[in-house]
Amino acid sequence: MITVDFSRLDIRPGDRVLDMGCGPGRHTCAAYELEKVTAVGADINPDDLAEARNRLEYHHRLGAHGGGSWALTAADVTRLPFPTDAFDLVICSEVLEHIPDHDTAMAELIRVLKPGKNLVVSVPRYLPERICWALSDEYFNANQGHVRIYRKKALIAQLRDKGVVPWACHFAHSIHSPYWWLKCLVGPTRDDVLPVRLYHRFLTWDIMKKPRLTQFIDRLLNPLIGKSVVIYLKKNGKMFTS
Repeated sequence: MITVDFSRLDIRPGDRVLDMGCGPGRHTCAAYELEKVTAVGADINPDDLAEARNRLEYHHRLGAHGGGSWALTAADVTRLPFPTDAFDLVICSEVLEHIPDHDTAMAELIRVLKPGKNLVVSVPRYLPERICWALSDEYFNANQGHVRIYRKKALIAQLRDKGVVPWACHFAHSIHSPYWWLKCLVGPTRDDVLPVRLYHRFLTWDIMKKPRLTQFIDRLLNPLIGKSVVIYLKKNGKMFTS
């Protein structure tokens, strides 16, 4: 499931891309598919890094890459082990909502980004996330520990204060919102309930097959119930337009 719209980004051969909080490597693999890109995935969870390694190695064996390279490293987003101005693109997708010291995390993401280059941040959108919290007292702990809910304008202002300028924003994954509401109704850690299992099977099928109908429905509903808000920002970049 790719949250970042790479078509919006001017990524060139030789660019270095950091996927911070890469998890099982979905965006790291997507970056590795671009021409001559160095894709670096970083996460604090060793199990996620192991899964990301398997995915990247599978991509390499298939030749499903752009001829660049990849690397993985264990890293804490509040203490990144990279030099200042090291990357041409930094992605931080569905991470900040887990981080108690998100101010330091944001500052670190921007520190390692080259001037004039893009940072992409995604977090759970306010309304779908608020519904999850209202439906289940367990949700914020069960979903790997959510510590806050963001409002878009407040998040943009917080990032802007640290030296980046937002230039685009969109919502994503609307058809995933009802799945999480359903899980919250029955218990967020329960996967044995038939409707949850069926919905999960549907989402897996949708991710693998990418049928046009569900993509159309997802785009249609994203402005209303998109699960994630995705913000594109530039270090010393152009002004926000939407």
